[in-house]
Formats: sequence, structure tokens, C-alpha cells
Amino acid sequence: MSTTPRIAIAGAGLGGLVCARVLQQHGVPVTVFERDTDAHSRSQGGTLDIHEDTGQAALHTAGLFDQFLALSRPEGQEWRLYDRHATLIRHDQAGDDDLSRPEIDRGQLRVLLLDSLAPGTVRWGHSVRTVSPLPNGTARLHHHDRAGEDFDLVIGADGAWSRVRPALSDAQPFYAGVTLVEAHFDDVDGRHPNIAHLVGRGTMSAKAGRRSLVLQRNSKGHVRAYINFRGPRDWHAGLDLADTQAVRARLLAQYQGWHESLLDIVRDNDGGFINRPVFILPVPHSWQRVPGITLLGDAAHLMPPVGVGANLALLDGAELARAVIAHSGIDEALDAYESVMLPRAADHAKTAQQMLTTLMPDSDSDDAAFPDSLWPADTLPDSRPAHTS
Repeated sequence: MSTTPRIAIAGAGLGGLVCARVLQQHGVPVTVFERDTDAHSRSQGGTLDIHEDTGQAALHTAGLFDQFLALSRPEGQEWRLYDRHATLIRHDQAGDDDLSRPEIDRGQLRVLLLDSLAPGTVRWGHSVRTVSPLPNGTARLHHHDRAGEDFDLVIGADGAWSRVRPALSDAQPFYAGVTLVEAHFDDVDGRHPNIAHLVGRGTMSAKAGRRSLVLQRNSKGHVRAYINFRGPRDWHAGLDLADTQAVRARLLAQYQGWHESLLDIVRDNDGGFINRPVFILPVPHSWQRVPGITLLGDAAHLMPPVGVGANLALLDGAELARAVIAHSGIDEALDAYESVMLPRAADHAKTAQQMLTTLMPDSDSDDAAFPDSLWPADTLPDSRPAHTS
């Protein structure tokens, strides 16, 4: 660019961080504003399968692929599919040289990206309230309890409940009709041998009609479970979600008739349950060009968790940074970025919704047909009230 732009990124998630990394590689300063007080203030979610043509491509652009590969688990590409009687229907294992979708804990990948940035890039404890365009083509970022700051470009990488999105679009996430209830197992090989057997080295799914049970192996002997079903968002009406035994009883009633070994996923977990209704944005989601403001990742194209969200966020971040570097002005850069990102996101979101319908149909048929993706291999949209991540 002819002059050095002032760039702000709202949200220190994967997409925002890879964008910041690529910008800094090319000498473009950037500030990331993050609501969390530090890098470890909350859990970052489960394991991710990083795809060769999207997430891995972004990490190559960021110069971090070798470091990612050293942390990843190629063996985690293993996948097992069962019916509700615990009959193994399908078992996929990656070859020794298959690096098409190696797994990595989301937290590990985030730390890798954070460590690649210049000190002080992320302003922790800085939540974004709103962003507004200014007449001169720049944008003003308003903090909670802080004065506004003006930037040539504000990038909304702040997830499902983005505070930047309203500057571009009136769209709001809506409930997709499916809920995922998360549970956890620690020291699975020593303390939960049945769970270890079911999950193997990667992911397992057991499916029947509108319900499924999923296990995902993370690093260090940790396994995350997802109890998934189609139904009303208020399925827990009358329950205290903090009452683990009451929630367990309600869930077990939903899975009555399933094999005892599969029911261990619901009754033997360590700790409580986390309710995660699935939210999505309308498809297609787009906006009229607004100078100085854009979105990436879930802020731009929140879709069902079928293994593409984090990958697209990484690719968005890398491509947006490259567009800024390659063009003489912010408007030209955003035109180049959005003209590719928006149609790509619409295509992926349409496919993701079709997959969700296949995975969680309206009927209770025991049909075991299953797409090839390792669902839900992506992280889950945040189900909390509107905030900036």
C-alpha cells in the first residue's frame, strides 16, 4: 500500500489471529481487540481437522505449517460409525502418509498463532461494543467504557454474536433445530476403557434417526462427547442445567433402547453437561460494500459445525491479509477479498445445512447413511448471549 493503514481486528480467534500474523509478516501493523482477559481465561473448544485446501493453505501462507504439523495428530483422522446397537458399520483409518486432515486441539493451534505475533498485538480485556463507518471511508471502533478509536479497516473476527456485523448487515443467528450437549472424559485410557475402545484414536459417531452420540479424542487422554438431537431449543424446560444428575436422567430417557456401551457416554462422563444449541446465519449471507469494515469466519458465515467453520475462518484471515498487502487501497482490497469469500461461504453454508439435515433428519428412522465428514469435527458456535470474543 502507498501508506501504512491502521488496522483493527475484533476477536482473537483463529481467523483473526492468522490475519494478524500474515499482515505482520509483511510489515503491516495491526491491533487485535479481545474480550477475554488472557489467553487461558476459558476453554477454546475441542479438536479440529485442518483441511489441506483451506486451513492448511492458510497456515502455509502464515509460515506456520511445519509448526502446526509437529503439534498435529494425523492418526486422529481415524473414524468409526456405529448404529444404536453398537454395531460397527464403518471404520476409516488414514494411511501413514495421509496429511489431508490431521487433527489438532483448537487451544494448541490458537497458542501457536498467538506466539507468532509481535508482543502486545493482542489487547486482552478489550471488548468491542459497536463499530460505525465514518464519512471519510474509515471506521470508528467503540469499546465498552473506553473512548472510540478510528481505523482505516476494522475486521470483525468476533464469531457468532459479532458486534461488528451490525455495521454491515441486519442478519442475526437463528436456532437450527439441533442441540449438542457436551460432556468430557479425562484420562480416558486409564479411567474409561470402554470410551477409549469406542473412540479409537480419532472420532466415533453412533446414529439413529434424529439422535446421535459422538466422541472425539483430544490430546493428553482427553475425550469430548457430544449428545446430539433434533428438537426444540427449550428441551431442558423445567431442568436446572447445573443439576448434572437431572440432566443425565433427561438425556438417558431420550436414548432409551440404545446399547449399554453407548449409554456410558451419557452416564459416565466426568463433570457436568454443557448445553450448545446450534445457531446459523441465513444462506446466503452478504452485504453491500461498506468502506473500512469487513467480516471473516463465523461473523461472516456462521454455519452448522460439520468440519468447515474453522478451516474457512483460517482461509478468510489469510486471504484478507494478502488482499490488503497486494492492493493500493483498502476499498480495492475489500472488493478483492469479499468477491471471493462471500460466494465461497454461501456454497459451503448450503452444503453444511444439507449435511445437518442428513445427520439430524426430522424422522426417527434408523437409517445409518452418513456423509464422509467427521462431524462434529469443528468447534461449536458459541451459544452464549451476544458478545464480542
